[in-house]
Amino acid sequence: MKKLQVFTTGGTVDKVYFDALSEFQIGDPVVGGILESMNVGFEFCVDELMRLDSLDMTDLHRQTIQQRVRDADAEHILIMHGTDGMVETAGWLDDIAHKKVILTGAMQPAAFTNTDAVFNIGCAVGAIQRVEAGVYIAMNGQVFAADQVVKNRDAHRFEPVG
Repeated sequence: MKKLQVFTTGGTVDKVYFDALSEFQIGDPVVGGILESMNVGFEFCVDELMRLDSLDMTDLHRQTIQQRVRDADAEHILIMHGTDGMVETAGWLDDIAHKKVILTGAMQPAAFTNTDAVFNIGCAVGAIQRVEAGVYIAMNGQVFAADQVVKNRDAHRFEPVG
């Protein structure tokens, strides 16, 4: 992989909590700092598209993501996304040919001690170098075809459909 284009949309991975009442804001994207601290051996570019909880994402937001992925000059695209709307957004990207697109995020903010953010980003970066062109979701140590995955809220993980 020569270059990884990263698009950030907000979501839990970038959440910052301020008090015991769980008031939060979506903070600055963390993925660039994580990739730098891991001393990755490839070029990457991080573009912040929006700062949203994916529950607040609309079709207009998804169209923006779709267009930016289409227009990207990189073959490898990582999208940092909130977990609640990840599968729906992935569906908007399924007609984009000749690119490897992986969506990932976190169930716990990167700022938390027990976050899954670094693990999910690492899994996604490894996977994007091995998959065929298409759209995938990398969560919980697994890589799923985007149309074959569902979020299991009760189990706090993504699972194959059926």
